[in-house]
Amino acid sequence: MSFALHGTLRLGHRGFRTTIGGIFHHPRRLESHLAGLTLQETLQRKPPLAFAFDIDGVLLHGEEVIPQAKKALRMLNGENELGIKIPYIMITNGGGVSETVRCQKLTEKLGVEISLSQFMQAHTVLKSIVDQYAEKPVLVLGGLPGSVPQVAEEYGFRNVYTTLDIMAWNPSIWPMHDLDANERAFVESRPPFEPSTRFAAIFVFHDPRNWALDIQVTCDILLNGGSVLPALAGPTASTLVPENEGAVKLVFCNPDLLWRSDFPVPRLGQGGFRIAFEAVYHSLTGKNYPCVQYGKPTRETYAYAEQVLRGRLHELLLREGMVSKNEHSDYTPNVYMIGDNPESDIAGANAKGWSSVLVNTGVYDPKCGPPAHEPSHIAQDVEQAVRWAIDREFARLR
Repeated sequence: MSFALHGTLRLGHRGFRTTIGGIFHHPRRLESHLAGLTLQETLQRKPPLAFAFDIDGVLLHGEEVIPQAKKALRMLNGENELGIKIPYIMITNGGGVSETVRCQKLTEKLGVEISLSQFMQAHTVLKSIVDQYAEKPVLVLGGLPGSVPQVAEEYGFRNVYTTLDIMAWNPSIWPMHDLDANERAFVESRPPFEPSTRFAAIFVFHDPRNWALDIQVTCDILLNGGSVLPALAGPTASTLVPENEGAVKLVFCNPDLLWRSDFPVPRLGQGGFRIAFEAVYHSLTGKNYPCVQYGKPTRETYAYAEQVLRGRLHELLLREGMVSKNEHSDYTPNVYMIGDNPESDIAGANAKGWSSVLVNTGVYDPKCGPPAHEPSHIAQDVEQAVRWAIDREFARLR
C-alpha cells in the first residue's frame, strides 16, 4: 500500500510515512505505537478496516451514479488523512450479466477500476457448487434472452436450458405469450429442446422477465420429477420429495422483495417472484417445495464474500510486495457493510459480525420509522458512511 502524506516522521525499511498532524494528535502516543513497527504492521500488512458496498441505492440509482459515490471511493483509494489505500469489495443482489461485464460498466461509471477480485453478484456464489451440476441438465431463469445462459456456461454449467427453449419446442406450454423478435433470435441460435430431458436443478439467477411463463414451467418440472411432461411411470409429486436422491434442486439467488432503481419508489425484485411461485405451488399441491436461498442476507453469501475480501486483500499486499504469492492469512480487518436495505445489507452484516452502516439514498426511508434491523450507524449517503467508519477506526489507533 502506498503512503503519500505531509509529515516529518519516517520509520521502517519500506519507507513508511505517517503524519504527526491530522488524525494523530499526540506525537508521543504515535511514537509509542510505532515502537517495534506495530503501527506499520497494522497499516501495511493488516489494514484496520475494509468495506463491503451494496451497489443499487448506495452507489447507483439504476444507471445514474449517486453524486457522493465517486468521492467515497476516491477516499478509499488513498484520498484520506493517512493517505492509505483501504481495501473494499462490492456485494450486490443484482446480476443477470457476467461479472466481467458488470465490472467494466462500474469502472466506467464510477471513475475507478473495479476488478473481478473485488466484486460479487447474487449468483456468483453458484461457482461454489458448479461441480455438482456441471454435466447435468439445469434450467436457468431471469435476465434478458441469452445473458443468463452465457453466465451459467462461463461458470462451468455445460447443459443449460431456459424457459424460452422449452416454449420454442411447444408454444402451448404457455399460450399467453408469443416469442418476440429478440427471443426468437435467441432460441434459433440454440439446439432444439428435447422433451425427454430430465432436469437436475433450477437456478433463478436473476429477476425473471416473464413471471407467468417461468412459474408455469418450474411447476411442471417439479411436479413431473424433473421433466416438462408427465412421466408414464415413475416418481410423482406425492412420492418424490426434495430430500430424495434425484429430486430437482430449486435455488433462488436473490431474496430482495424490493430494490431501488431510478424510479421514484422501490420496485419488486426476485423475492417477489419467489413469493408468487410459492403461492402457486402451494395452491396446486397443498405443500411447500423446499428450496435453497442465496444472496444477502444469507450466511452462505456472506461467507463467500469474506473469501472474496481476503483474496482482494492478499492481491493488494502482493502487488505492493508485502507478501509472497504462496503466503496466506486468515486475517480479516473490521469490515463495514454499507447498504440501503435493512433486510439484506444490515441483517446479513450484523449476523456475520461486521459493522453496518445504513444510508438514506435507497430502499430505506427514515420517514417510515426505525429500520427492522439496527445498524451500527445511519448516514445520509455513502460518503458520510465512509467518513464515519474511517474516523471511528483510526481513532482507535491514537
